[in-house]
Amino acid sequence: MNADKNGYFTQFKPRFYTRSITRQGLKSLANSLSSITRQGLKSLANSLSPLKRTEFTYLIGGRVVNSTQNTAKFLCLAIAFCLYFSFSSIAATNSNQNPNPNQFPPNPLELRTPDPLLPRTDRRRRLTDAERAALSVALEQLNTAAAAKLQAGDRVGAFEIWYRELRLRRYIGPLSEVQALGRVGAISWQQNSRPDVQIITKRLQTIQQEVQKQPPVELELLRSLATAYQQVNAPQLAVGVYEQILAVARSQQDAPTVEATLLTLAEINMSYFDYIKAADNYRELLRLAEERSDRVKQIAYLKQLGYIYDQAKQYQMAIKTKQQLIELSLNEQDLIQVGELQLSIGTNYEALGLLEQAAQNYQEAYIFAYKREMFNRAAEALQKMANLFQSNNQTQQALSVYQILVSVNALAKDAYGLMNAYDQMGKLYLILNDLNQAIDAFQKGLEIARQLQYREAYFSQQIEQVTKQSPQ
Repeated sequence: MNADKNGYFTQFKPRFYTRSITRQGLKSLANSLSSITRQGLKSLANSLSPLKRTEFTYLIGGRVVNSTQNTAKFLCLAIAFCLYFSFSSIAATNSNQNPNPNQFPPNPLELRTPDPLLPRTDRRRRLTDAERAALSVALEQLNTAAAAKLQAGDRVGAFEIWYRELRLRRYIGPLSEVQALGRVGAISWQQNSRPDVQIITKRLQTIQQEVQKQPPVELELLRSLATAYQQVNAPQLAVGVYEQILAVARSQQDAPTVEATLLTLAEINMSYFDYIKAADNYRELLRLAEERSDRVKQIAYLKQLGYIYDQAKQYQMAIKTKQQLIELSLNEQDLIQVGELQLSIGTNYEALGLLEQAAQNYQEAYIFAYKREMFNRAAEALQKMANLFQSNNQTQQALSVYQILVSVNALAKDAYGLMNAYDQMGKLYLILNDLNQAIDAFQKGLEIARQLQYREAYFSQQIEQVTKQSPQ
């Protein structure tokens, strides 16, 4: 009755073991085990022989089982029990000898191995100015050595040195560490080493949390943090720091820092196509420029806003912005830009479905450019107007525009533009069923095509097809 005094056997389910393992199975199992001899099995059986002579019951898994009928089953369970713990022990030993390959390696920035570059006194104390200066020189040498290893193709060796440098940078101060983290992080990003980028980014976040617990935070440190986040391609983290810099600069009425930070934020937002935030940044910059009556910067910021509104398909805002820009450009005598803006406004009106306003802007752009003998720009405005009429099946109006465009292209000495204009005129005459005029337009186009040695076969084919259609 002492066989189960610790309750071991009650952990097994008798139905599973006793029915699935027969005497023959037990014999086969005994033969297959090299570590358990037949003599060992015999000794185990002898130790259990009293069970055969005494009628009693024992509890296995909550059931009452007759011992005389199930001695072999009991023996099987005992062997299974021993094997279980034997294999568990072996598995534990192998586990200790062979670490899990999926286990994360230690963070190289958190190693606590004593470094010979540090003084051998209490390492918790702050270094003196002289000690920091000497350490800084040594760390620059480490950086140079790491760069040389990377250049030689030893990436692993290079990063081992860089991580050592980064660990030691903590003893100089957060600014030095952040700048070094950004430098090494940029290299990690270039090397496409995601684990290194993640390790460095995490350390930057830890530094940011630590310094924010002890305000006020120096602007230089914040700038370095933001730059480092950009170097590891973490734009959202960088934006968060720049917004903190912006708040500090506003509170200190530091106008140059406010403007510089807004510009940086706008560039980041633009690079990640966040046009709404970028527009907010440029509107504030525009307001600051207007307060200082800085026309040059007003024009620059309005240009950016016009581009943003175009990309965001906010055409009404784009038109308003470009109209402001035209007024400023006229004052600054930037006449080339005025013509471009007028054409762009016409395109915006087209996108809004306001075709009359679009045509009016194209016409104004043509007149503005023609008066100033900017014939290429005038031809561009006419081409846009002709396309507008053609797309809306206003054939006669489009033809009238092409007739003017022919003369303007001649003034601009644009042979390709002239050839294409005759081609379009020929097609429009065909729509109007004016075959003679169509042939005449295609023939003029062919003459220019021969001069250019380009599209000759096309115009000859057009003439041949139209001639076949005309009455004899």
